[in-house]
Amino acid sequence: MDRCIVLVDAGYLLGAAASLLAGEPSRSRITVDHAALVQGLRDRAESDTERPLLRIYWFDGAPDRVPQPEHRRLRVMPRVTVRLGALTRSDGRWAQKGVDAAMHAELTELARNRACSDVVLVTGDGDLLPGMMAAKEHGVAVHLWAVQAADGDYNQSEDLVAEADERRVLDRAWITKAVRAKELGGICAPSPVPRPEIAAILSAPLPESAPSSAPERTAEEREHATAAPSENGTQERVPASKGVPTPKDLAALRAPGTQAAQHPASATLRWSSDKGWVDRPGGAAEPPEVASMPTLAQLTTAEQRWADREEDITTVGGDPFEVGQVFARRWMERLGDQAHLQRLSGMYPRVPHRIDGELLRYAARFGLLAHKDDQIDEHDRYAIRAGFWREIDVRTAAEHAPAGE
Repeated sequence: MDRCIVLVDAGYLLGAAASLLAGEPSRSRITVDHAALVQGLRDRAESDTERPLLRIYWFDGAPDRVPQPEHRRLRVMPRVTVRLGALTRSDGRWAQKGVDAAMHAELTELARNRACSDVVLVTGDGDLLPGMMAAKEHGVAVHLWAVQAADGDYNQSEDLVAEADERRVLDRAWITKAVRAKELGGICAPSPVPRPEIAAILSAPLPESAPSSAPERTAEEREHATAAPSENGTQERVPASKGVPTPKDLAALRAPGTQAAQHPASATLRWSSDKGWVDRPGGAAEPPEVASMPTLAQLTTAEQRWADREEDITTVGGDPFEVGQVFARRWMERLGDQAHLQRLSGMYPRVPHRIDGELLRYAARFGLLAHKDDQIDEHDRYAIRAGFWREIDVRTAAEHAPAGE
């Protein structure tokens, strides 16, 4: 077949780009416009091989092979197929497992089936040498692309370089069309800076007069405390973050007769769900008006569930704030009794435990899990709930806006 295929080792491509632009191979040091990068790979491949592109295969690692937000964006792009290996942590460093084997298998299978006349490999790993040799034996021309090395030397296996039919270097000018070092200020993807809602919460000081909502705990206890939902949908107790008041703190400050009760609550202190050791009436029981509030699952039909899954796969990128917004939008759109919405708004900043647990379980589908203990990262929980409340605020503000505005 007179067409070309591109096989990309994302660990090599983005790691080498980070070394070139930021001075170290950590992908957290760069921002990537994946749409521009994919288009650049396609244009360059079709130009170099003089063949139309059949497909780009994107090989990367992910914890437990769960697609991360960037993988979700990539896999719905035209002509892009994502293949995930495992991402494991050893001696404080992340390492990919199974990516090289997957690339080798794909390369030899494509060549054996004569799916293309030219293959472009964006990798530096010498483990692909047998696959490259097998592809050549099946009559496929192999083009090897390298990312310009920061020190001007090779960042690829010399055996791989020697075996390739054609070799090209993706230089700094080409790389920077889609990749930027974060400290350079050139951002071509959404800024990683925390949203104002989250930054305000994290920076809010705990008033000196606020009573502590949790006893002093050891470092080991704090390390093992989490806020992931339990199987019954309720939120487990967690210690309050240092410097961040809990809803219980605020309630004590606003109690009748206190000086603070004479002043409105500061917006920077309003947060989404209980944090800290919270005493609830009757144990874990909730008031009847809260317990009767329906969950999204109860409001969703089988047809809607299928459509939701389709939207999650093809549209929702997986940003924590966006995930919270999507969940809240669906819940509000399907809510028959709008009194529940008004009741929820009045509970701000607390999310009912059943709904909060369902929200966090929904977020877990998008790979928003810290590797340790499979719990959602604390900052991601902030962003998920901030997105949830922002969507609620937008809806309630629109409903109360004067007619004609």
